[in-house]
Amino acid sequence: MTVAQLPTEDPAARMRVLRTLESLGAAVVREGAYLLPDTPANRQALDALADYVGKSAGNAHVLQVSARSDAQHDAFRRLFDRSARYEELAKTVDSLRVGFGQVDPGAISRVLHKQRRELDAIAALDFFPTEARSRAEHALAEAEDAVRRLLFQSHSQALGPGESLLKRTWATRKPAWADRLACAWLIRRFVDPEATLVWLDKADALPAGALAFGFEDAHFAPSETRIAYEEMLARLDLAKNPALAKIASIVHFLEAGGTAVPEAAGVQTLLQGALRRAQGEAEVLGEAEKTFDLLYEAYYEPLKK
Repeated sequence: MTVAQLPTEDPAARMRVLRTLESLGAAVVREGAYLLPDTPANRQALDALADYVGKSAGNAHVLQVSARSDAQHDAFRRLFDRSARYEELAKTVDSLRVGFGQVDPGAISRVLHKQRRELDAIAALDFFPTEARSRAEHALAEAEDAVRRLLFQSHSQALGPGESLLKRTWATRKPAWADRLACAWLIRRFVDPEATLVWLDKADALPAGALAFGFEDAHFAPSETRIAYEEMLARLDLAKNPALAKIASIVHFLEAGGTAVPEAAGVQTLLQGALRRAQGEAEVLGEAEKTFDLLYEAYYEPLKK
């Protein structure tokens, strides 16, 4: 338990202390008294915080306390109950099922990614897990699996024998997100720098003679196991490029989930920033191309002689 008199003359320091306690998952016993389970990591964090409070014109003491009875022990544990947050998350996930088969599964997948991050954040501070956590995990996993099947249920059109890919119009559908942006970057960088890219609304017909990618029944569409970018790598004989393959793992996770990739969170943040700042899909792609170019340069390894 931390018993503290927080600095009053320095609002910024006071807010930093309160936010730190919140980030640690501390329970408020009363004003100035904050409780955490006794672990080495929590003791270290609270000792450091108490030192900061002392240097900020306040004072704080870190005490080791124990419950006097089973009833008090249960009362302490209830202070850390995250059940309500889990139930709210599960409710949000269940509400998304209304859109299955009606709404773009990629859009639902992005919402589920946010819910997955929220679940991880709750679980990180869930010191005494309950059945609510298991229910939320199960609901999210079921929804992710269902959306993954929706994403991969389409098939690709075949290209004609010897059909040229140069100086063509390439079309995909809005909204612009990881898979479609990565495909567009791949086309511009490795297939045809002079390609014309078209972003179609849902009801728009495919322009005559255009090559389609990133949606159901396109020439390069998601398959049962691969996103459109991976289909494009495989069919254009680019999958042997290790840098492009590494980028594929990031894009696959952002679009369809699966095995987490450490770099994915940073790439997702950059793409979200591009969507907020840019005016229209062409500008979004311009920003996204910078991200994929940097990833490629970071992953590229020259062939050894």
